[in-house]
Amino acid sequence: MLIALTVLGAWLGHLVWLLVAAELSLASPLTYLHIALQAYLCTGLFITGHDAMHGTVSRSRWVNQAVGTAACFLFAGLSYRRLVVNHRAHHADPTGPDDPDFSTRTQSFWPWFATFMVRYTTWLQILVMAAKFNLLLLLGVAQWRILAFWVVPALLGTVQLFYFGTYLPHRRPDTPDMAPHHARSLPRNHLWAMLSCYFFGYHWEHHQSPSTPWWRLWKMRDARQSAPAEVARL
Repeated sequence: MLIALTVLGAWLGHLVWLLVAAELSLASPLTYLHIALQAYLCTGLFITGHDAMHGTVSRSRWVNQAVGTAACFLFAGLSYRRLVVNHRAHHADPTGPDDPDFSTRTQSFWPWFATFMVRYTTWLQILVMAAKFNLLLLLGVAQWRILAFWVVPALLGTVQLFYFGTYLPHRRPDTPDMAPHHARSLPRNHLWAMLSCYFFGYHWEHHQSPSTPWWRLWKMRDARQSAPAEVARL
């Protein structure tokens, strides 16, 4: 729970500072570093909502629902309940015909990403995001700040999540190491795994143990990596 609140707090605190207090301009290289950081925090925001779907934020069901609902709504006006239904379908049949995350028509990145976005975007979500945008304008936030520090990071975070959490792990062809989850993991490099997508690139491990929170997936990757060596020594 503490980790989830830390991620949410870091995202919110950084965003509020960027929108109302940061002395930055589009001419400053520092601005783009903050955009990249906010995008990374946006990714963490959704990862927190994802962990809530698996009941790993708290032992309390209602706390998981509350945190998941808040995280998904803040990320992009997403319906937590709808995401739970779709995510359960993904885990039930990864890369199968009933997997809402998978593209059976193409394995090319951008067409698959477009299909993914069409499946998950709703008119209500678009209206919610438009309302948020206009509310920020009414509160006096400069439009360039809203676009640079809120819209762009959310889009970058979405691409990051799709690339490391769907495209790389599940794209075909399947290889033997992907069985039985039709999921592959990044090579073991914990620093890169954390920076790229909060260890979500250790995706085989996530499918093997959905109840393991994101910040413990590196331990599962270590255990899986060492298992063949231990067997070989027997």
